[in-house]
Amino acid sequence: MQNQPKIGVIGIPGKWSSETLADAVEKETGFRLLIDMADVHLDLEQNILTAGTTNLCELDGLIVKKISAVYSPTTLDRLELLRIAEQAGVRVFSPALSMLRLIDRLSCTVTLRNADIPMPDTRVTEDIDQAIAAVHAFSSAVFKPLYSTKARGMCIIDADQPAAELEQAVREFKKENPMMYIQRKIALPGQDLGMVFLAGRYLGSYARVPQGEAWNTTIHSGGRYQAHTPSDEVIDLAHRAQALFNMDFTTVDVAETDNGPIVFEVSAFGGFQGAKDGIGIDAAALYVEHVLKEL
Repeated sequence: MQNQPKIGVIGIPGKWSSETLADAVEKETGFRLLIDMADVHLDLEQNILTAGTTNLCELDGLIVKKISAVYSPTTLDRLELLRIAEQAGVRVFSPALSMLRLIDRLSCTVTLRNADIPMPDTRVTEDIDQAIAAVHAFSSAVFKPLYSTKARGMCIIDADQPAAELEQAVREFKKENPMMYIQRKIALPGQDLGMVFLAGRYLGSYARVPQGEAWNTTIHSGGRYQAHTPSDEVIDLAHRAQALFNMDFTTVDVAETDNGPIVFEVSAFGGFQGAKDGIGIDAAALYVEHVLKEL
């Protein structure tokens, strides 16, 4: 394995997907470096980005599997640090600016809607009265933090409750989320889809099926993965959605409704577990193969 490129993996040590990707890189290159962004240090005087004793600006590539355990504005700051490595000539997969546009739910939504990608009815406001009006307009509304994964921090607020309780629920959400992102609660057909793309190439789809009384399908809430074969119309929609963001690896969250397919979001990092359990695809190996071709 002489002269193999040195590729670091940005992820969460101990987490399956991060460790699996680092293992896949090591298998192909003989080099293993799994980096927690909490340990990264930027010195702008010397223009170096280090993790422990390793100068990340001297690597050939960095693959970002997970930038933080939970999303927050700090996640954006971590991605900004990677732009220093890019400037030094390190190829980052996916590009830092591409991921930056997906971490913030609102940024992703605006890009999708500006491209006429069908989405659930959505309203965004800082005004309590406007938020309450949205709940009445939707009958049942999902309030979503701008920075979250696996439905964390999301809540449903229904219109068929006393006015004082409805207003209190909105105010409670606003305490943690000054800019309120509100979507009409969609009646899902028992599942939604994760559609996997590698460098713009469609690999396959898995369904997330809810368990018990959970209102969402996320694995965090007890959902499970299973194989799914969507129509050409759905595949085309997902392809158009992911093409807006120039991602090396991503999944597009789609629901097939009575009124046609809709997109919830495009992922900043993509799901390895769903690809493995739902489709039987070794996404880590395919991703590393792509990275080595690019380098």
